Amino acid sequence: MVEVAMFDVVKEVIIDTLSCASEKVTMEANLFEDLGADSLDAVELSLAVEEKTGITIDEDAMAEIKTVADIVNYLEAHK
Repeated sequence: MVEVAMFDVVKEVIIDTLSCASEKVTMEANLFEDLGADSLDAVELSLAVEEKTGITIDEDAMAEIKTVADIVNYLEAHK
């Protein structure tokens, strides 16, 4: 299943970037409310995801991303 693999990649990047517990990183998790990200973390996260996947998340799209699922869905749509 492709989505699971993409989720696993995103989850790994989120854990590394935000230093949060792996069990907190679910598809429904809000990056800011649940995982404690701030705007700087969001930029670091987008860069780390881009480096790991080779897929660029444009700034307008990043502004709309609120949950882990948003990142996974964006990456799936743009790979």
